[in-house]
Amino acid sequence: MIAGMRRLGVDIGGVIIEPADEDADTSFFGANYLRTPVVDGAFEALAAVGPAFDEVHLVSKCGQSTELRTREWLTHHDFPARTGIPEQRVHFCRTRPDKAPIARRLGLTHFVDDKLEVLGYLDSVPHRFLFRPRPAQLAAHAALLPRVHRVESWPELTPLLRAD
Repeated sequence: MIAGMRRLGVDIGGVIIEPADEDADTSFFGANYLRTPVVDGAFEALAAVGPAFDEVHLVSKCGQSTELRTREWLTHHDFPARTGIPEQRVHFCRTRPDKAPIARRLGLTHFVDDKLEVLGYLDSVPHRFLFRPRPAQLAAHAALLPRVHRVESWPELTPLLRAD
């Protein structure tokens, strides 16, 4: 990591793509996955905080078929043009712990994820943000809570990312 550089990493599922698993019509794992909605305010926030960082990257854990769907979803929703984050800065891995070496290699200083477990692996990232966590994971990984900043929305997160 180069001193003074600010690099943001952002998870995709649950942070950018709304988890709509209960609704078969908009579930990312159903036939109409391109209709799965954007998390409210995500595109606008990423476009707004982008200038505060030297680089912004997406880092997502998923299988190969979900990776293909995710790439298609990002293209369908015109993600690069709407956020300023180029396709080359989208990274995928197959296990949650695999996000840590990606974060280290990219020199990420900030990371946003909806999984507390994942944030626990990211020892090299000084500023970790837990986005809209589900209650079950809080109990399972409670010891990690003091190391993260918990947020419930992009409007809440945006000023924190700009300030750090």
